[in-house]
Amino acid sequence: METTLPILSMSVAAAASAAAVLPKIKARVELSRAKHRSLAGHSKMSRRVAKLLPFYEFGESDYFSCDGAPANIAARRKDAFFRLAKLYAERYPKGRAMTREAAETISDLNFTESYRVPFQFSRLVREHLGTSTFMESSSGVTVTDVDGNTSYDLTGSYGVNIFGNDFYKECIEGAEKRAHALGPVLGPYHPVILENVQRLRHISGLDEVSFHMSGTEAVMQAVRLARYHTRRTHLVRFAGAYHGWWGDVQPGVGNPIAAHETYTLAEMSEKTLHVLKTRKDIACVLVNPLQGLHPNVNAPGDSSLVDSSRGGNFDRAAYTEWLKKLREVCTERGIVLIFDEVFVGFRLAAGGAQEYFGVKADMVTYGKSLAGGLPVGVVCGKSELMRRFRDDRPADICFARGTFNSHPYVMTAMDEFLSRLASPNFRAVYEGLDDTWNGRVQKLNQMMAGADLPVRFANFSSIWTVKYTTPSRYNWMLQYYLRAEGLALSWVGTGRLIFSLNYTDADFTEVAERFVRAAEKMKADGFWWHDGALTNKQIKRQILKEMLAKRFGR
Repeated sequence: METTLPILSMSVAAAASAAAVLPKIKARVELSRAKHRSLAGHSKMSRRVAKLLPFYEFGESDYFSCDGAPANIAARRKDAFFRLAKLYAERYPKGRAMTREAAETISDLNFTESYRVPFQFSRLVREHLGTSTFMESSSGVTVTDVDGNTSYDLTGSYGVNIFGNDFYKECIEGAEKRAHALGPVLGPYHPVILENVQRLRHISGLDEVSFHMSGTEAVMQAVRLARYHTRRTHLVRFAGAYHGWWGDVQPGVGNPIAAHETYTLAEMSEKTLHVLKTRKDIACVLVNPLQGLHPNVNAPGDSSLVDSSRGGNFDRAAYTEWLKKLREVCTERGIVLIFDEVFVGFRLAAGGAQEYFGVKADMVTYGKSLAGGLPVGVVCGKSELMRRFRDDRPADICFARGTFNSHPYVMTAMDEFLSRLASPNFRAVYEGLDDTWNGRVQKLNQMMAGADLPVRFANFSSIWTVKYTTPSRYNWMLQYYLRAEGLALSWVGTGRLIFSLNYTDADFTEVAERFVRAAEKMKADGFWWHDGALTNKQIKRQILKEMLAKRFGR
């Protein structure tokens, strides 16, 4: 009997411990299953893998034949590369010199100049295909650099330029005149802020507004307020989504410190909905509507264009259904649903993504174009979520301030923008918008197919990405052929093209013809040579072998 009692006690304790631990194990497994299978869905793993990747670069012997191309094709590619380099040297002498000088002391430029193409090819590109980062002027849908070269603008100013550069020039000019009397007096409000708040409340359908200095700051404040009012710790972001460079929303590569209160889950997944329904620590869910073009995939850039597996396909109906399910679960569980519209802003509809998808958020963040081209961040939210203190606990606050919040010139520029947006005549720009841009994508895809070129396009309204149909390690070269044809691209190359909405059919036809010419020249120069057997999987295996050889000195 004396022996039996301790054993019985130990068994009861073990059973109690198991009962306590098993639910936690189950919740952890469900969380893991809700992550996307790619590295974009596994932040910790992506950071570890990034640290393991060795640097190496191709020498002259294999730079143009790393895909197994025969000697005559490699020679043709090399001749084309240096012929293009000569054209760049002649066309951009002043701009290239200024860019080289600036890259030595401006860290942003140093980074972007180094990450325009896959790192194995980067050095030769930087030395011979450097372009001009300096622009002199803009007009209509074109920009002119410091060497006098005029190009069609496909950069969209990182999403700022929705209605055309001339539109924003007018907003800024009007703002300067209206704010001049007060000047940069910071702290007090310019009277125009009241009109801005009323318009933003009407657009967002939400109660209160706060102003910040950038889109990243706006997202930071929205998340902080959600945590403050729900008394929960974790935010949910979706694999591949971008919400600024703040650590909690960029937990993977690029953040030197791991984010501990962030769940990166798979978008458009029933397993994710289950996690949201069952966990008790989730304060908010962040949605970047742009991910509808490439769910669970990082923002595309040519620096990661190692093969032809880049995808992109926007299904409005499917993404709308997903957002509605997400809305239902968040309402049920008291989770704050935040729409991060800093990038898409008012590009989709006058009421933004909420209007476009027919789904209401609890909080919305805006930025970029909203201030007529000047820097700004805005949070709109329900009154119970926007309050930064508690009446019954005077020291329990959610602090947020900024010296340049509500800057007079920014507020008057915002009023210029919102006044135009409210005009019935101006809103006509949104009529048939999707049909227009979907039709343009279809037209250019048909042109590419008709010319037997391995280039296709996918779009989310006026935001496009370039896809490639033939397995290749040299797709990144297309951006340099496009620039040579007078098309201005952002530093990410063909990964993201952003058209302003003032592109006419004639403008677009000219851009389309230049795209085809660039692709035809690249094909003629042998960069899309294919032996009929090479696949994207084989390319990735080859890259892995190269890395292992470098890593282990073979």
